[in-house]
Order: sequence, then C-alpha cells, then structure tokens
Amino acid sequence: MTSVLVTGGCGFIGSNFIHYLLEAEPEVRIVNLDALTYAGNLANLASIARHPRYHFVHGDITDREAVRRAADGVAGIINFAAESHVDRSILDSGPFVRTNVLGTQVLLDVARESNVQKYVQVSTDEVYGSLGPTGAFTEQTPLAPNSPYAASKAAADLLVRSYVHTFGLPAIITRCSNNYGPYQFPEKLIPLFISNLMREEQVPVYGDGQQVRDWLYVDDHCRGILAALRKGRDGEIYNIGGNRSLPNLDVVRKVLALTGKPESLIHYVKDRPGHDRRYALSSEKLMRETGWSPVMNFEEGLARTIEWYRENSSWVARVKSGEYRAYYENNYGNRSVTT
Repeated sequence: MTSVLVTGGCGFIGSNFIHYLLEAEPEVRIVNLDALTYAGNLANLASIARHPRYHFVHGDITDREAVRRAADGVAGIINFAAESHVDRSILDSGPFVRTNVLGTQVLLDVARESNVQKYVQVSTDEVYGSLGPTGAFTEQTPLAPNSPYAASKAAADLLVRSYVHTFGLPAIITRCSNNYGPYQFPEKLIPLFISNLMREEQVPVYGDGQQVRDWLYVDDHCRGILAALRKGRDGEIYNIGGNRSLPNLDVVRKVLALTGKPESLIHYVKDRPGHDRRYALSSEKLMRETGWSPVMNFEEGLARTIEWYRENSSWVARVKSGEYRAYYENNYGNRSVTT
C-alpha cells in the first residue's frame, strides 16, 4: 500500500500517526483530510508541512465530494476524524452525531466506490460502557455506550460492521484506551492538568477522582494501528490498550509530583452525568495476531509528556485561548463542590 488517506490528521492522535507513518514506511504517501475544527491544529504538522510524501486537504468528512477528491488514488483510509470529548457531547450531541456517524457513512461509501484495499475505523473503549471492580473489555464485550460521544462512536462501529458484511468492504475497527502524549488538546485529563499547573492554576477533578482508566502512550497506539492496518484480518475488531489502569486521582498526584506542585491545587468539582466508573482493556488479540505490544512505561511516558508541554508553552498558550477558554469556564466554572 503506497498511498493512504488519513482523516482528522491535524488532531492529537492523527498528527502523531502521520509523523510516525512517514518515518516508519519510507514509501508511503499520505493525504490528510481535516476540517480544522477547534481541536485540529496545523501547527501539529508544521515540521512536515512541505514533506514530499505528505499533502494536506482542508475538508469535512461529511462532504462527499471533498472526500472523493481526497481519496482519489489512495489504497487505504484511516479514519481518525471525530468529535471526541465526552463533556462536549453532554453539552451538545449534535456535532457528534454529524461527524462521527454521518461522516463515517460518507467515508464508507467513498471507500466502496474507490475499491480501497483497507479501511480502518479508529474507535474507543468507551463503546463498551463501564466495568465492575474486576475484569477487562475484550472484542466480544457487548456494546453499552453511556454518553452521547460513546453512542456516536458505537453507531459508527456498527456501520463499519454492516459494510463489511453487506458489501464485503475490507475494513477493521480498532478500539483504544485513554491516550496521552504530545499535541493533545488541553481539554483532556492529562494535558488539562499539565497546562493548568504551568499557569499555577487549580486542576479540576470530577467527583471523588476514583474513576479508573487504562492509559496508552500515543506512540504505542500509533504502532498498534499500523500493525492492525498491515496484519489485521478484514472484518475484525482489535483492542489497543496500555495495560496500565489507574484512578484519575492517582494520575493527578503523579502529575503534581513530576511538576513539583502541591496537592492543594486539586479542585474537586461535581461529577459529570453518567460518568463511567472503570475501564480496562485486553489487547491480547492484537498482540497474538500481529506481535504488537505497548512498550512505554506510564511514568516515563508521563514525564516525557510533561517535558513536551514545557518545551512547547507557546503551542499551549495558543490552543488555550479564545473558544476553548469559554468552554472551560462553562464546563468547570460552575461545578465546585465542598470536599
């Protein structure tokens, strides 16, 4: 496969994947289609903007003609494009249904028309819902999404499944756990804490902070997606996890320790509606079939992430201005609770 269309390539995971793929596969040509919504940032790819094997196209995945033009001649499509933040989906689910469901349907139709060799839908462990105190999600776990965001991603996954079984589309689905690393928009937990602490601001923690998440360094995720793309079987689902589950409060304390900040900066806020209590993800299938495994230790990955944000303070300042600040105040400013 010498050419691929990456959608949402200016976002956090998409931009990291483009950087990784250009280095990992010297023959590949990448077309990046991105609508440049609030979380899409051309600065994430500034260092390769003039790379001879990279081409950026400004467009929306719900625009069929734009997708057709971008997909012309490509052998594969990897769909990162998504509205991805649970809190925003609670405030307004409309953009999530439009991008995550309708956009996926458009991409699938174009993939059929173009006879692509492989279509990869990048999804999330949140489609599985919430776990009890033990166990882990597998690819056979029933879908039970608990937020509008998770429901939109589950709907997209089911569309992909239907195109495989109805039309024979050579597609796979990957479902990842919580990612962290460079270029992540600071509405997500780890970059939110880091960027707040860089400004000596409090860090908001939902409820009691005991919600458990599995943490996956973004480079490990990128390697997992490429492994699934090259070695995954058509019609299959592959979980990609970091094998490191921690309560959110433990993550906060690790960030505080690594930045030398006091725990007095923890600010407990009212829990969000329908907050899933625990995620844990088994990646045994991907490991068994492709040989992939996560290699980044969480503490080392967290330290690298903090260092990246320190070294890129101007990037942080730009993305934390304007519309993002209005969203931040709306979502966290009225949630204070007494602890």
